Amino acid sequence: MKRLLPFLLLLTLLIPMTAGADAGPKPSVNVTFHGLEDQTYYVTLLSERDSTGPWSVSQNYEEYYGPRDVWEAFNNYEDPDGFYFIGCYEECSDDQTFAWTYYPPQVFKVLVYFPETDTFAVTEDTYERYAFHSYFKCNAGAAPETGLLAPLHKDYLFGQEILSFLARVVITLAAEMALALVFGFRAKKQLKIIFWVNLATQIILNLALNIINFLFGGWAFVLGYFVMEAVVFLLEGLAFAATLHKWDRKPERKAHPWVYALTANGTSLLLGLFISQHIPGIF
Repeated sequence: MKRLLPFLLLLTLLIPMTAGADAGPKPSVNVTFHGLEDQTYYVTLLSERDSTGPWSVSQNYEEYYGPRDVWEAFNNYEDPDGFYFIGCYEECSDDQTFAWTYYPPQVFKVLVYFPETDTFAVTEDTYERYAFHSYFKCNAGAAPETGLLAPLHKDYLFGQEILSFLARVVITLAAEMALALVFGFRAKKQLKIIFWVNLATQIILNLALNIINFLFGGWAFVLGYFVMEAVVFLLEGLAFAATLHKWDRKPERKAHPWVYALTANGTSLLLGLFISQHIPGIF
């Protein structure tokens, strides 16, 4: 059990750090614009409902959101479909991206305001959040002249998700194989069993985690990681306890497949959380 103490200590230290990194569910809507690089413009989402979270049609002007005249322009805008301006807006002239990161509307239209000409551009269609973090892109070059925004296209960062997924699988699998050697499981058949069992569980685990992250975000990802890693530990422990001793090179040495499974999965959990925080795609 002495071998487990460092891992348990690290796990104890990691839990509050992870919790502090994201205090709760924070869905978001992100829209990246193309074609407005030379324009000064502000963006908001018009909501199908008159409130969401702290935002509502009764929202008063707050200076730190942006200029008052821009807020008043948005507030006075009348949408033909009856959608509401509920208070959140942002200048996007520099980075060409609008991000509503706290209680964005579920169903919305995108509205752009050009203060230099006192004109608007709006999407004809309505859109809906499709993931916990929903990404869209918009080719808006004609918007200042037409008053209409081109249809939005989903732009979820699947490349980053795949990168994070592969990194977690490869690195944690390598760590678990190295620990197998440390624990004395060095027979060829033992290593084959450990490799294939770990590969299967890691792929299933990380696919499930990516789905959780897509639907529910980083906080659910962390909680799901702890729960599913416990299930994986039980499955691997049962598999290793039933098979590894059959090919032990030193029968006189008592193997500890359950201790190995616990240590390997504790290490896998720590590495997986570390990777998810440092490789784009999760937080």
